[in-house]
Amino acid sequence: MHIEPMESRLASFRDFAKHYLMIVLSILTALGLEAWIEHAHHARAAEEASQHIRTELLANLADIRKSIKTNDRLITPLQQLDATVSGDIRGNLPAATINQHIQTQKNAFQLSINWPTFSSQSWDVAVANQSASWIDDARLRRYSQAYADLRETSNWVSHDGIALLDVPAMERLRTRIDFGAPVDPLEFAGTVRQMLHTSMETQSHLQQLESHLVDALGKEAESGAHD
Repeated sequence: MHIEPMESRLASFRDFAKHYLMIVLSILTALGLEAWIEHAHHARAAEEASQHIRTELLANLADIRKSIKTNDRLITPLQQLDATVSGDIRGNLPAATINQHIQTQKNAFQLSINWPTFSSQSWDVAVANQSASWIDDARLRRYSQAYADLRETSNWVSHDGIALLDVPAMERLRTRIDFGAPVDPLEFAGTVRQMLHTSMETQSHLQQLESHLVDALGKEAESGAHD
């Protein structure tokens, strides 16, 4: 800011007061304009960051919904296999008969889970360049919680998702079935239950995550629920 020096001497206190007031008003105007420009810049950056974040969360939500639908289809054959073997065991059928039924449905004996890849680049950028701090508090809390839920669910899959699976036993049974060798019905049923439990837990986590993202995104997320 530049202030022009007086071109003539002030003749009275009144002239001095006028000149002083003009200086003060000039300073306040300049400061106010600077604050307005900075506020406008922050508001624009916050809106752009928010839009990128919403687009990213909507893409994650679409992938989650796609995985849920895919997993519903993949789980069905395993559920049918479990129902067949469980019914045979409860009906006290001979092991040989149960093995025949297992061979008939052996293609269902596989753990197939579709899991989406979550993106967080827009959130990371908004945090790094501090534009996230200019988003209003209520919206920022929803976004922050949504990304925290994404990380938590990903960590569950990486560390706890297969904790209940006896993978060596599953592979051993898979080998015997592939070669047409008999298996112990109870051992087989137990492994099928482990696989089903893992699949259903995965679905549960995805469904909870879907709900959390819908809460964060509001009506915009609900509009694509039945696409």
